[in-house]
Amino acid sequence: MDYNRILTEIAVEVEPLRTVGQQASYIPALARVNPDRFGICLLTTDGGGAELGDVGERFSIQSVTKVFSLSMALSLKGEALWERVGKEPSGSAFNSLIQLELDHGIPRNPFINAGAIVVADVLLSELSDPEGEYIDFILRISGDPTVGYDREVAASERTTGYVNAAIANMLKYYGNLQNDIEDVLRFYFLQCSVKMDCRQLAQSFLPFADRNREFSFGGVSLTYSQVKRINAIMQTCGFYNDAGEYSYLVGLPGKSGVGGGIAAVYPGRYSVATWSPRLNEKGNSVMGMKALELLTSYTHESIF
Repeated sequence: MDYNRILTEIAVEVEPLRTVGQQASYIPALARVNPDRFGICLLTTDGGGAELGDVGERFSIQSVTKVFSLSMALSLKGEALWERVGKEPSGSAFNSLIQLELDHGIPRNPFINAGAIVVADVLLSELSDPEGEYIDFILRISGDPTVGYDREVAASERTTGYVNAAIANMLKYYGNLQNDIEDVLRFYFLQCSVKMDCRQLAQSFLPFADRNREFSFGGVSLTYSQVKRINAIMQTCGFYNDAGEYSYLVGLPGKSGVGGGIAAVYPGRYSVATWSPRLNEKGNSVMGMKALELLTSYTHESIF
């Protein structure tokens, strides 16, 4: 497969979308990002790959980190994790309070904000050095020791994170938060602040595509079955209330973030990461979504 040629064709076709949508202005640090960026990097499980555009510029990967959080929590707790968070698509906005109340404090899945806050609480309880161990796992899975937190972004999110604070308080009310609310929120926002470029992000997701190598990084070990289940949750829940549209158009397990990043995998074949800060009304990258749709259309490679 000539992925270099395919990515070049994709870049031409998505170019008219470069000014469509808006970046996440409700987070002050993200509102200052140049919105007219686009990059895509694809890495194959046999060591090949292709890239195009702003692939070396780092950005806050935001909710894409929830895949890493889930991986750590599932490694630590196994099936017991699902007693506190579900595995079902939400069908509602990623920060819905109404849904959380209707579900009596059990978030629908680990990728909506309520679910990710519960997962952050699990890691705070289980890890002796949550902040250090979390970033160490990401350093190891990315293979790059320069990846780190963006504390300016984390502080910016906490300053305006009123809805997430409300979610945490509701979780506490229903007994689904064990640690201090402020400690959980601080750790949650710090997780979301991790900065990567497209190359690093694609590399970090390659283990979720590679069926021939053991998933073990920095003490985080997952079985083949657990990796399969994480991919399944990415497919059904990775794009919030846009998950059905994403599955229909793209057909790859993936996860988006309001920083404009998307990471996806074709199990057994490749991982791919895109970045473009302008978002649609559901909070997903306009150019990124279109690029992945074209990728699976041009290659005839998807899980369906």
